[in-house]
Amino acid sequence: MSKQQKKKYWEFKASAVEGEGDLYIYGDIVSWQWDDDDTSANSFKRDLDALGDISRLNLYVNSPGGSVFEGVTIGNIIKRHKAYVIANIDGLAASIASVIVMAADEVRMPRNAMMMIHNPWTFTWGNAAELRKAADDLDRIGGSMKESYLSKTGDKLTPEKLAELLDAETWLSAQECLDYGLCDVVEEANQAAACVSQELFAKYRNVPKDIAAKLNSPEAPQASGNDEETAAYLQRIRETSGLEIQNLNSYLGGIING
Repeated sequence: MSKQQKKKYWEFKASAVEGEGDLYIYGDIVSWQWDDDDTSANSFKRDLDALGDISRLNLYVNSPGGSVFEGVTIGNIIKRHKAYVIANIDGLAASIASVIVMAADEVRMPRNAMMMIHNPWTFTWGNAAELRKAADDLDRIGGSMKESYLSKTGDKLTPEKLAELLDAETWLSAQECLDYGLCDVVEEANQAAACVSQELFAKYRNVPKDIAAKLNSPEAPQASGNDEETAAYLQRIRETSGLEIQNLNSYLGGIING
């Protein structure tokens, strides 16, 4: 696939208001690399810098999550930007998408939007020592994610309660997010539907019934353990796992030194 054919999961737009820019993160958050200088994170930063000297960035999110390593990097890029960032959860901010939202200065949610938080997980292989290292790395990534949530919530959410929510893979309403300090403003309900990715939601245990109903509707493609769609998905995981592991040390270094 050529570079021009690679679809980004983000889109930057110049705002109609002078000094502002708009960023849309819709769909699955993925990691890719063309060469040593062109990764998705580098492309993201170049696109953000191309907006120029903006004082406000409007972030719009509707995503089921994806690559934890990619999301941590994107969140750090947004957090370091000098613009005042307002995140708008148009439908759903799940998994690592919720961590990206935590990088904003202000988070707004329509009353019918949702957020899902859980502990990070990954695909890995190797001997016992390598598997233990992978588990340790996940603990460190998880610790960074917890700090992202807690730095946003202040005294509204204790570390103990957060750990409970993460362990349970918790789906939160806008009001619950407001109560826990994960968002700042609850707005009127809107018509934006939470984005549905069957491949990604298949790994979640506690998907709300209304979202599960969409996945199981006659119009939705059904996945099974031996169908072509699932086989293709697993193949993509195998193909991208190497890149994820290569990126891990640089991401962890940024977490430790950031």
